[in-house]
Amino acid sequence: MLGKIFQKDKKGQDLTLGDYKSIWTKFCFLDESGSLSNPKDPFFTVGFIKCSQPYYLQSKILYERQKRNFFDEMHFNKLSKNNIDFAKFALDSLFATRSLWFHSYSLDKQGDYFNHEFSGNPWQAYEDISIRVLESAIPDNEILIVLADYITTPRNIRFEVNVKRRINENFKRLAIAGVCRFDSRSNDLLQVADLIVGAISYDLKLSTNIILRGDKYKRRFLEYFKKMIGLRDKNFADGFRSHMFNIFVDKDVKQRLPLISENKNNKQ
Repeated sequence: MLGKIFQKDKKGQDLTLGDYKSIWTKFCFLDESGSLSNPKDPFFTVGFIKCSQPYYLQSKILYERQKRNFFDEMHFNKLSKNNIDFAKFALDSLFATRSLWFHSYSLDKQGDYFNHEFSGNPWQAYEDISIRVLESAIPDNEILIVLADYITTPRNIRFEVNVKRRINENFKRLAIAGVCRFDSRSNDLLQVADLIVGAISYDLKLSTNIILRGDKYKRRFLEYFKKMIGLRDKNFADGFRSHMFNIFVDKDVKQRLPLISENKNNKQ
């Protein structure tokens, strides 16, 4: 009994492999929305689905794919009348799955914070932002396995190696067991992550009038997602937090909102 109490009181760096009953291993399916190198795309969002057993969500989506004979990639930027229903089904399945969380971090690339911290090297920025959002979701008794969407990078970029090394050094323990990047077409959970981060970035563009009307299928999916989490008539400019979601939006994004309101008043 005393051993169990002591085990619970251990800090992350004090846990050993023998404490495996107190250590949770979680899978993280990480994707991004926006381009760090495209000046016309002002927002950049990195987010991930975290779960203990990806089997449950993956198998449910795979079964439905076979049932509907639907094998296209789910991608927010490719939403259409042919795939919107399946995208909603995937979102419903995510909400029906237990022991599952979502974390994201959105920045304004034209904001002071981004340019002060990350200006000049988009690949370093992607690595740093990914580390920041991952570190925000690692309790003392968890070890994460990170599966990230593959993006083409220069040959000298070692995203997988650096993310693992830097986080483990920061935590002074094994916090990241490994990082591997896959083509998102090969994994449904990466595709669901893409749907969510895409919806968040799209909402920020709509709320700041970067996009005025937008695509009806993207708006339809966004409205469905916001209804599911209880946001409805609000936007993501102030972020959102619940037992399942932690959506953080940098303050520079919010500063765009009053500027738009003032411009409208000046024109009237």
